[in-house]
Amino acid sequence: MKWIKAARLRTLPLSLAGIVMGGAIAFNGQFNTLIFWLCIATAICFQVLSNFANDYGDFAKGTDNNDRIGPKRTMQVGLISKNEMKIALVITSIISLGLGGYLSYLGTQLMETQFLILFLVLGILSVASAINYTVGKRAYGYSGMGDIFVFLFFGLVGVLGSNFLISSSFSWFNLLPAMSIGFLSVGVLNLNNMRDEHNDKANNKNTIVVKLGLRKAKFYHFGAIIKGMVFWLAFLILNKATAWQYISLLPLFILIKHLILVYKTTENKEFDPELKKVALSTFFISILYFLGTYLSC
Repeated sequence: MKWIKAARLRTLPLSLAGIVMGGAIAFNGQFNTLIFWLCIATAICFQVLSNFANDYGDFAKGTDNNDRIGPKRTMQVGLISKNEMKIALVITSIISLGLGGYLSYLGTQLMETQFLILFLVLGILSVASAINYTVGKRAYGYSGMGDIFVFLFFGLVGVLGSNFLISSSFSWFNLLPAMSIGFLSVGVLNLNNMRDEHNDKANNKNTIVVKLGLRKAKFYHFGAIIKGMVFWLAFLILNKATAWQYISLLPLFILIKHLILVYKTTENKEFDPELKKVALSTFFISILYFLGTYLSC
C-alpha cells in the first residue's frame, strides 16, 4: 500500500494524455495496437519513477515538511526510508529503460538505424529528467525549469513520439495537439506550484511562481491554459473534425470555469482541488477525441 501511495496514481491520467492523443491522431492511418499499449506502459513507468524521485528529492531538500499544503508524501511521514526509496529508484529506472528500449526497437525495426538511436536517447533523457527534477544539487525543478521539461516531455515527446512509433509517420500538423497537451500540462504544474508557493520560497525551490509572485503567476497560468484550448480548437477546425470528434471540446467548459475560479482565488490551499480538474480535463480531451475518431471510422 505504501508503494501505491508513493506512486501517486492520481498523476497517471495526465502522463497518459499525450500517449492517448498520439494514438488518436494515428487512428486514421496505420495503427499498431501493441506499440500503443507499450507506449502506455512506458509512460506509466516514467511517471512512477518521477513520483518516486520527487518524493526522495523534496524530502532530502527539506521541502516536504509540515508546512506543505498538498498531500503528505511517503518519506515525509516515515512510510518509506531513504534506502528503500533509493532501491526503488534503481529498479524503476531499469524497468523504464528496458520498456523504453523494447518499445524503441519494435517501433523502429523497419526504419533506418538513426530512428532507433533517437528514441533510445529520448528514453535515457526521459529517465534522467524524471530523476533530476528534484534530485541532486542541480535539480531543474528548483531553478524554474520544470515547466519547460513538462511541455517537452508531456506534450511534444508524448504526443509526437508515440504517434510516430504507432503510425510510422510524422506530420508537422500534429504539433497543434502536441502543444495543446503540453500547455495544459504546464498549467497543472503551475497550479501545483501556486499551491506550494510559500513553502517552496522558504526552501529555495525557485519555481516560476516563486519568481513571478502569485499575481503574475495567475496570468502565466491563464496563458498556458488558454493556449492549450486554442491550439486544440485550431487542430479540430483545420483537421476538418467530424461531429463525433468535436465532443472532445466538452472538457473546455470545465477549464473555462477553472480559470474563473483561479482568478478569484486568493488562498494558496484553494488551488489544490483544481489540480485534479485540469489534469482530468486534459486526459478526457484525449480520450474523447480517441473515441470520436473511432466512432467516425
